[in-house]
Amino acid sequence: MTIVQIDKENWESSIKKLFGAYRLFGPVKEADFHNFKQLEAGQLPDLSCLNTRLSPKSIIYPQTEVMFKYTLDENEEDHHILKEVDKDYSPQAVMGIRPCDAKAFELVRLNFDSPDYKDPYWLNAYTATTLVGLACESPCKTCFCTTAGCGPYHEEALDVLLIDHGDQYWAKVLSDKGDAFVTAAGWTDAVDEQPAIKEIETKKKTAEDKISAFVKTDNLRQVDTNELYNAKFWEEVSFSCINCGTCTYVCPTCWCFDIQDENRGSQGCRIRNWDSCMYPLFTLHGSGHNPRGTKLHRVRQRFMHKLKYYVDKYDAGIQCVGCGRCVRLCPVNIDIRRVCGYMNGHVASAEACEV
Repeated sequence: MTIVQIDKENWESSIKKLFGAYRLFGPVKEADFHNFKQLEAGQLPDLSCLNTRLSPKSIIYPQTEVMFKYTLDENEEDHHILKEVDKDYSPQAVMGIRPCDAKAFELVRLNFDSPDYKDPYWLNAYTATTLVGLACESPCKTCFCTTAGCGPYHEEALDVLLIDHGDQYWAKVLSDKGDAFVTAAGWTDAVDEQPAIKEIETKKKTAEDKISAFVKTDNLRQVDTNELYNAKFWEEVSFSCINCGTCTYVCPTCWCFDIQDENRGSQGCRIRNWDSCMYPLFTLHGSGHNPRGTKLHRVRQRFMHKLKYYVDKYDAGIQCVGCGRCVRLCPVNIDIRRVCGYMNGHVASAEACEV
C-alpha cells in the first residue's frame, strides 16, 4: 500500500493529464443537485458535495442501453439480422465516488457475476472502470452506513481512496488499477506511511462518530421467512406508498431491468432499461394475472428482497449500503431503517414490532 500527497494547487493540472488515458466521470452540479457525469476536457469533478442525488451505478449499468439493432428490410443483404451494438470499454475512472456507492458495486456483482450467469455488459464496463473514492468527513444525517457493512472511509471495491487533508489530498492506493491511475496523474510524492495511517484512522473514527442513524440486522438470518412474509406490519408500512419507484431509481444496489424492442418501419433496436419492483406492470403475466397486484405486495417484495432474500441467498449482509438516498427522497417518508427494525425484531405471531 502507498499513500501519496497531492497539493490542491496542482490538482487541476494533474486532472488534465488523466484525460488522455481515461474517460473521466465525477460529481457535477445540475441546478440544485449534484450527479455523476462524464467530464469534458479540462472540467474538474466537484468534490464539495456531500453526495450526489443519483448514485453512479449508471456509469457501469446505464439507465437505458441499446443491446442490438436489426432490420426487417428484405432488400438489404443482411435482412432479418440482429447485430450487437459496439460498446466502448476503454478505460474509464469515476472520481469522487463515496465509499458506500463503491461498496454497492460489490453487492450488485453477486447478481451480474454469478457462477451460473455472467452479464457481459455489466462485467465489461466494471472491468474497464477505476473507482477513485472520496472519504466522507461530514456524513449526511440520513446516512447509516456503519451498520450496513460500510463506512465513511470504507475501502472495499475502491482502487484509490482520496482523503481531504487541508491544502492537500492524500491518495491511498488500494489496487493495481489504482496504482496505474496515480501514475497517470503524476502523483508520486509519497508521504511517511506510518504517521499517515495513524492520522487517517483518527479521521476515520471522527467521521464514524458523526453518524447517528443505524439499522439492526443481527436477527435477520434467524427470522423465519414465512412468518416475516405474513407479518401484520406490512399493511402499515405500505399504506402511504404511491408506487412512484423513486426508492429503486436512487438506490445504488437495485438492479432490476426490462428488455424491450423498439421498431420504426423496417428498423429497430433491442434496449435494456432500468425497471422497478414498485411498478404494477413489473410482474404482470401475459395471462393478465399479477402475483404482486397490490402495493402491499410490491412494498413487501422490495424490503424482503433487500433485507431477507438477499441475506439468505448469498449468505451475506443486507442488500443496502446505508447511503440514505431512499430515506431523503421518498415523497411519503417510508424509512428503510424503521422497516429493517420491524423485520429484525419480528416475533412469530406478533401483531407488530417496535424498532
